[in-house]
Amino acid sequence: MLLHCIRRRLQLLSEKIPLYHRNISKCITRDDSSDETSLLMQLCAERYYISSEAFRTRSCTYGPLGTELKKNIIEQWTSAVRSRAYVFGINTSSLSRTCEEPVMIVDIRALNEILNQDSFTKDEASQKIQKLLKDSASVRTSLLQGALQQYAQALELVNRTLPFGLAEIGLCHHFDNQLRHSSSCSFEVTESSLVWFCSPRTSSQWMDYWAHQRLQWWRKFALGPSDFSMCNVVDEELREGTSHGVKILYKFPWGSETLETLWSLGDTQLIKTHQGSCINLQCRDGRKSVVPHVISVSANVDQGMLAYLFNSLQLLKKTDSKQKLHQRTVLKLHPSLTPVKVALDMGRGSNSELRQVCEGLLQEFLEVGISTWPGYLDTMSLSLENLHTKYDEMGVLFTVVVSESTLKSGLLLVRNRDTTIRETMHISEIKCYLLKYISASDNI
Repeated sequence: MLLHCIRRRLQLLSEKIPLYHRNISKCITRDDSSDETSLLMQLCAERYYISSEAFRTRSCTYGPLGTELKKNIIEQWTSAVRSRAYVFGINTSSLSRTCEEPVMIVDIRALNEILNQDSFTKDEASQKIQKLLKDSASVRTSLLQGALQQYAQALELVNRTLPFGLAEIGLCHHFDNQLRHSSSCSFEVTESSLVWFCSPRTSSQWMDYWAHQRLQWWRKFALGPSDFSMCNVVDEELREGTSHGVKILYKFPWGSETLETLWSLGDTQLIKTHQGSCINLQCRDGRKSVVPHVISVSANVDQGMLAYLFNSLQLLKKTDSKQKLHQRTVLKLHPSLTPVKVALDMGRGSNSELRQVCEGLLQEFLEVGISTWPGYLDTMSLSLENLHTKYDEMGVLFTVVVSESTLKSGLLLVRNRDTTIRETMHISEIKCYLLKYISASDNI
């Protein structure tokens, strides 16, 4: 999904020629937006955010750091949404037999057998294809329906008391408006969803509350919060049965795109999902019994990940004492999101002894949940400056270098990504220092 988003934007910047049919390097134009996109694309491939194989395909395969970044975003989303009372996690099937969704899984071998059977008349072939489609499973395009279906069970959990919510994260298929008429117009994304059930008299207040909370959440982890904004959905874009919609947007180099959408759905879709008596759907609202209104909050996690990568990309220029210009590329991801908190490396000294110290520190860090990159295992020897360049591009918060002085006095060299300050610290203090820093960053 991440690579798909980048490719789609480069496609628009390159005379709308389908990028996945061309060599990527030949598609990039020389304006500022494509330069930034090209730089991020290259950095993501070289620094383990995207698998290099993904450049030859239309969908994206995340590398180790990309997978960890996505996991951190999901964890922060879950923590924020589940922090309210009466928000429950659910897990629904991505497949359905209702055939209401526009994306289906069809057995291509069975379809080819029908199409290649010369003995079938046109009507017979059509009937068999219709039966094949009827027996095929649909793939969901949103998580809303699953939550609506679980509403009745959740009622007993909350003793028919409003408000409450059902939260889920899962795979869905979305459509690309630019490629809607092509032969491969859908793609897989990870979606996060909160479906909030509330009293009809308070639904507008809850809509405002969640819209404000979601915008604040996106901005909390941003290096440039102003790039995230909110707008109302225009009447022409409102879904059937929807009274109000809000979009959370991010300003990419090519323009603003939607990260998250909130819909005020009323009670129409809930009643439609549970065909039958409305009495079974009613909850207590003071002394009244009402069918709740539904607010749907859904975000594209992959698009959000792309937004944070663009937002964190910094090109810093500095002139040294000899008036030589140096440029530093940094993925300045929020400490809570950055995939690797610490990189462990070795300086000068006995390789075997230094490696033992690194192994001990690695185990200490991992035991307390500090994600650590074992740079000391790299067989290619790099200077300190080149190491810092590499880890800045990876977004690593701290670089810890074990050297001969560590063996003699227990002192480590610790370098901060954001301040570039290097300081010495005793090996016995480093774990507590990192834990305090990471814990404090959650409250930033």
